[in-house]
Amino acid sequence: MRKIILSVLGILLIVFSFLFAKRLIANKNKPKPVKEKVVKTVFTDTVENGTIKIVIPANGSLVAKRRVELYSEVQGVFKPSAKLFKPGQKYNKGEALIRMDASEHYANVQSAKSKLYNTIAAIMPDLRLDFPDVYPKWQNYLNGFDLNKSTPELPKITSEKENYFITGRNIVTDYYDVKNLEQRLSKYTIAAPFSGVLTEALVTEGSLIRNGQKLGEFIDPSVYEMEVALSKDYANLLRVGESVSLNNLNNTEQYTGTVSRVNGSIDTNTQTITAFIEVKDDNLKEGLYLEANLDAKEEKNAIQIDRNLLLESQQIFVVRDSLLDVVDVKPIYFSETKVVLKNVPDGTVILKKSVPGAYAGMLVKPFETSTK
Repeated sequence: MRKIILSVLGILLIVFSFLFAKRLIANKNKPKPVKEKVVKTVFTDTVENGTIKIVIPANGSLVAKRRVELYSEVQGVFKPSAKLFKPGQKYNKGEALIRMDASEHYANVQSAKSKLYNTIAAIMPDLRLDFPDVYPKWQNYLNGFDLNKSTPELPKITSEKENYFITGRNIVTDYYDVKNLEQRLSKYTIAAPFSGVLTEALVTEGSLIRNGQKLGEFIDPSVYEMEVALSKDYANLLRVGESVSLNNLNNTEQYTGTVSRVNGSIDTNTQTITAFIEVKDDNLKEGLYLEANLDAKEEKNAIQIDRNLLLESQQIFVVRDSLLDVVDVKPIYFSETKVVLKNVPDGTVILKKSVPGAYAGMLVKPFETSTK
């Protein structure tokens, strides 16, 4: 019985081996399916070199070009005036911004003037006798001396004897003491150095102003400047007098300014260079935040493409005979979204939009070709 079972198993094994070998032969002789090539549709452009205007974006806040911080050099009580010393108040050039009570100092000035006048009057008899040739000019000086006006300049001394005589009576010393007091008296009134508006007021009428105290800020609202920091790579591109296009953050207002100054040194910490843009407009206010576009230069024989089309190896993809290839290029300027390139021959077909997974030798089909 055991021999019969082994014989049956052997026969079955032979049959299965024969069927398996037959199937392998059939699969080997079966023709393989042809793998189809995948063609990627791409957007392309035909290169035409031209002049590209390089525009540098920047931003900053407006600051009045002419501004004055008001400080007191004397001490006194703030006297009321026709205009309130408040932010937003306008003043014309030469108009008094602040007047302080100077009655005590004024009395000292008048006392010093009287002393000078009396000293000169006391020497007149001696001048008539000893210096009759210079007596008339000193007499004319006394006749023109007015205590309510600024002290006139002393007559010019023409001889050594006259100099010794006048100096020995302390007339020159008394004169400069009076001029010093008059100069200090003028500081009790602070006048507007130019027509403008008060932007900050730190004192009120009736308050005691102390020496060295800050009183406020005064600006000229007709001309503003915007300070912008640019990369050191653009230092050789900036030119004083270049026109600058400005706009607000909402891009609803447009202004035109000019580059007024360019700093001569580069910030060692940030490696940036500072430029100042001057702008005039009645609608502008100090502190307004603006965006600027500086026309740095014009690059000839160049093209401009999206930054994502430039490879890290300083190459771009081109289309040749329906295949992708790469060519070396020379980047000139990078903006946030664009790059300016040179050394790309006219007529070269390049990609207009990036292709995911693109590689040299990839089979492509242009969707459309347009000339810049």
